[in-house]
Amino acid sequence: MGPIAVVLDHTTATALHDPKNPHNEAVAAFYVQASGGLGTLYAPVLSLTTGDTERRGLLSYINGLRFITIEPFDTEAALVASELLHAGHSWAAVHAIHAARPSADFPVGRFLLTLTPELYEGTGVQAVHPDQ
Repeated sequence: MGPIAVVLDHTTATALHDPKNPHNEAVAAFYVQASGGLGTLYAPVLSLTTGDTERRGLLSYINGLRFITIEPFDTEAALVASELLHAGHSWAAVHAIHAARPSADFPVGRFLLTLTPELYEGTGVQAVHPDQ
């Protein structure tokens, strides 16, 4: 089995940003694994932007981390986001859902690391809590 691809949503990005967050250590362990080549971390820019409204500096912090790739918000992502917003999903979740779903680059999708896996039920993604 090769390295795994993991998408951080706004909740896990916030946990990584805040050393006092009770889930910081669990999320940081994924970052350490990525730094050792055991996986790749992605952070959807729209999720980070939304998260930054609650935790100022979040986007800048994650953008400065060497082993996290910022997932751009392009037209394809906007089309999916529009569909998901109409279905009742939040701005914070829509780009994370799009990033974790199967695509040409990731035919089986990517794991979505989140503190709120219940928000992603029925979206076609594999939402995983970092402590499990």
